[in-house]
Amino acid sequence: MHHLNQVVRQTPQFRKSEAGGKLIRIPVGDGMALVFFEAPEEPVQCAIEIAQALKSHPHIRLRMGIHSGRIDHVKDVNDRLNVAGAGINLAKRIMDCGDAGHILLSKRIAEDLAQDRYWRPHLHGLGEFEVKHGDSVAILNLYTNEFGNPKRPIKLATISQNIPKKSIAVLPFDNLSTDPENAFFAVGMQDEILTNLAKIADLKVTSRTSVRQYETGVKRNIREIANALGVAHVVEGSVQRFGNRIRFRAQLIDAKTDTHLWAESYDRPLDDVFAIQSEVAKTVADQLRAKLTPAEKASIAQRLTNDLEAYDHYVRAKTLLAIGSRAHQEENVLQAVQLLEKAVARDKAFFLAYCKLAYAHQQLYYAGFDHTASRLALANEALKRTLELGPNRGEAHLAAAWIYYQCYFDYDRAKSELALARNALPNEPEIFALAGYIDRRQGRWEDHIRNLERAAQIDPRNIEILKNLAQGYELLRRFSDMAAVLDRMLVISPGDPLTRVARASVDLQWHGDTAPLHSTVREVVAEDPSAASVIADQWFDLALCKRDSVEAARALGSIPQNGVTPYCVRLSRPFYEGLAARANKDMQTARVAFTIAREEIDKILLEQPDYPEALCLLGMIDAGLGRKEDALREARHAVELQPVERDPLTRAELIKYLAIVYAWTGETELALKQLKLALQMPCPISQGQLRLHPYWDFLRGNPSFDRLVAESAIPVGSNHGDLVVDAPFLADCAQEQFPN
Repeated sequence: MHHLNQVVRQTPQFRKSEAGGKLIRIPVGDGMALVFFEAPEEPVQCAIEIAQALKSHPHIRLRMGIHSGRIDHVKDVNDRLNVAGAGINLAKRIMDCGDAGHILLSKRIAEDLAQDRYWRPHLHGLGEFEVKHGDSVAILNLYTNEFGNPKRPIKLATISQNIPKKSIAVLPFDNLSTDPENAFFAVGMQDEILTNLAKIADLKVTSRTSVRQYETGVKRNIREIANALGVAHVVEGSVQRFGNRIRFRAQLIDAKTDTHLWAESYDRPLDDVFAIQSEVAKTVADQLRAKLTPAEKASIAQRLTNDLEAYDHYVRAKTLLAIGSRAHQEENVLQAVQLLEKAVARDKAFFLAYCKLAYAHQQLYYAGFDHTASRLALANEALKRTLELGPNRGEAHLAAAWIYYQCYFDYDRAKSELALARNALPNEPEIFALAGYIDRRQGRWEDHIRNLERAAQIDPRNIEILKNLAQGYELLRRFSDMAAVLDRMLVISPGDPLTRVARASVDLQWHGDTAPLHSTVREVVAEDPSAASVIADQWFDLALCKRDSVEAARALGSIPQNGVTPYCVRLSRPFYEGLAARANKDMQTARVAFTIAREEIDKILLEQPDYPEALCLLGMIDAGLGRKEDALREARHAVELQPVERDPLTRAELIKYLAIVYAWTGETELALKQLKLALQMPCPISQGQLRLHPYWDFLRGNPSFDRLVAESAIPVGSNHGDLVVDAPFLADCAQEQFPN
């Protein structure tokens, strides 16, 4: 305690506030409470200074809680002036939720701090919890790369979340049919009941992505599942399809008491399946006393299709589109398109099938699998039919938002479509996720993070949403935040190879340490050789950073034939082959590979001469072939074709590759200029990459390059903003006792 007192008293903020008579220190157990009286940033600044000072005292393991609230001046039995009040008690309860290293804040003080853009990136919501005496408090975690603890407090797992009473998750239904093919039918039943419930604004409904991981055929711990999903109720069911009939059983469970609130069995003709879905959704909503608007009632009662075979095609296509594997993405989407085309051929009024068809076509176009005018025309044709069939339905406007966003970069129109979709689909996480992606493209990074976190609240176990959130932090070079999100993902899916490799890559990007990624890649490939294709590009980059030609050749063998899109620019496999040979100083093999890569990209540019991502790749290929003038013209034109107002994210990557082209062609000063520009914006570039990757070998030893490498350790936009507030606030901190 003596050492802690010394550390606290030596912090600049403590000394400043104490000298001004604006600080009271109160001993509390094995810690202390500090009461500040002027501005909310003062206790936060003091907490940061304490945390930084304690790096030199690793034996002192401290947690801190901060709150802004009412306090009273009172006199003790010795007639000495002191302070008391609910504010101090709440600060202590917030602190008690943390582990060593945590600086936890109440929502109240966090909202005061968030007035200043400087603080916003460092405030991370943990949720709302019920603490001592039944008080409900929203808690945020304060941390950066330099201080705080980015991990979710372990103690929160033992504290009850404040879960809305009208919240529900529909778990996957058991397939009791003898034909395993009917598993798709059970998936469709569960998905449509969930979708119908999600249309009700008065309910909080967990998305399909978060619930689909809870397997059928095993005993479930309903209370544990509900707590993980943040819901009060769960629907379970079983489906048996035989001949032209269906048997279906559903039950609504109160997760807290594990009691059945309602159960019902249905034995009906197969073509009554859609009526069953609507009835179950309506009954569950009634049991939860949810208020339905006339529009919501009409939407739930709406029949999907009159053709059961078309419905089967649709359900199978949805399942394929939901698979997130990069290795088979093109194959899955193409197969989904075929199934959806069969569905709409059988039922030309199948609204939701047209919605998914429009989405699938734009995915093939945007991802570069088929970036052609004919594919875009197919997406537009499906969208046109969608809007004809359901001009006021949310799904149509969501499909339109994706096309305007990914195919036309018309962000304002996409946001307008999202606003229309949100009114009809209040529980759809995709709406908030897409809003976040648009925010990222428009350079509104704080909104990007907020919208993705909102999507993650609705769909808390959706790896894709969290992956994009982690990528956002990566582009901002906020690697502690990136690591924290990836840790959340590993809790959800500890065996996922891509997540494991991404988490290990943080050390390489942040500090230039290849060891964690090297060991993780070896473990992943040893456990499942087929996983190599999923992580191939990161494995390849690791091998190049380690200058390991044998490992690079192994990774190269797993890169798909159509290449990989690490961020926005698709890099072809022949380009990777040329890059590997160039790094190995095998210039003859590099020339052969780059020549093949050039022939491939020429075919694309023949049809689409103003495709900036393809032009950028051509520029790097020509730089590798020694065609300097061509390379410079192509790489520069790629950047010109992507103005900042259209797509700042892709433009940043194009600028990075322009810097590489300049470096490869001997234009050192121009390379340094572009690299400096890239470091000033969110961009897929890091200190580890600059220190180790062969891309930058031609700049090594240049003092200006060394300064840029040092600058790359600083997060993007970390020096902004001033705070002007006036509010009383207090902090509570205590040493945590740990067994030896």
